[in-house]
Amino acid sequence: MISVLVVDDSVVVRRLIVDALGEAPGIQVVGTAANGLLAQAKIDQLKPDVITMDIEMPEMDGIEAVRELRKRHATLPVIMFSTLSASGATATLEALSAGATDYVTKPSNVGSVKESIAAVREQLVPKIQALGGRRRPAAGPPPLRPAAAPTRPGAAPLRPGPPPPAPGRPGLAAPAGAPPARPAAPRRAAPGGRIDLLAIGSSTGGPDALTKVLLGLPADLPVPIVITQHMPPVFTKMFAERLDRSTPLRVLEAGEGMELAPGTVYIAPGDRHLVFTRRGTATLTQLSGAPQENSCRPAVDVMFRSVAALYGASVFATVLTGMGQDGRSGAKVLRDAGAEVLAQDEASSVVWGMPGAVVGAGLADEVLPLDRIAGALLNRVRVGRSPAVAR
Repeated sequence: MISVLVVDDSVVVRRLIVDALGEAPGIQVVGTAANGLLAQAKIDQLKPDVITMDIEMPEMDGIEAVRELRKRHATLPVIMFSTLSASGATATLEALSAGATDYVTKPSNVGSVKESIAAVREQLVPKIQALGGRRRPAAGPPPLRPAAAPTRPGAAPLRPGPPPPAPGRPGLAAPAGAPPARPAAPRRAAPGGRIDLLAIGSSTGGPDALTKVLLGLPADLPVPIVITQHMPPVFTKMFAERLDRSTPLRVLEAGEGMELAPGTVYIAPGDRHLVFTRRGTATLTQLSGAPQENSCRPAVDVMFRSVAALYGASVFATVLTGMGQDGRSGAKVLRDAGAEVLAQDEASSVVWGMPGAVVGAGLADEVLPLDRIAGALLNRVRVGRSPAVAR
């Protein structure tokens, strides 16, 4: 049973969340608190597996509560409860930066209490199951541990050969349904050709992971980067602006008809798939309202298929932390086109769903901890370029 503490200053919202979780199998609400200050004492008393946290509260708001919480509980999952607005997106991203694990958005334009409860349940239950499930004791023999890796991004070049399976975090189990890690699948031809595009997919835990990866890449990166991060509208725009201010690269929320340029990052906008087309030698962005895939729009699979069709073997794709399996079928298309695929390891992932699905299907050329991914991307981009171009 996954125990949950609900923190919100609104009696109505607390009741809404409690009712939404009341019929969810394997989940039990063990307590509520009206603000972050009261929550601190209840955390020690109730020892919940997951916390849901409002952002705007009296005495101690959600952002400050997360900062205080992280001083004593480094890995306790915290899911922020946010409004779908510019201010809500800004505050949520600040909470994620402070150490929150994930977020859900409060129901808007919903006609009844029953519909509100259903909307909250649909968003919240899968996240609690994925994040709280990781805190259950692992069954079976302990996983193999990989060799120690340098902590500085780019400190070691890519090494040939498949790495050992990645472990879970100490004391945490892999998320339910995650496939077992397999060695990287043998390639039909040795990789090493020129890379003209980096493509990255991520979800739960992705904002922090993407920030760390982009911080490790130089402003004069000679290729563009395209990203699909599962996020709603408004949030993607605010996230792109935040990354643009905090990382060396130029970061944009992708719009219709943007020409891809080196050293620039294009993030799929919320509720639109990001695909690409060619006009002469230029590659242009296109936004698609096609149906959801893997219950997502934008979806990583859609973006991966599109870049595979245009770039083939000159794509280097990365699948970072996230729930579900989005990216797995797209990775297969990329591999069939001769491209290479890198997956984040389990130990450094918030949820090893998406990268674990790629690894479990034998589609990962390499599995690396988060702190080595930027260096791996940069090293791979340098292959086939003169030192003057690839510095």
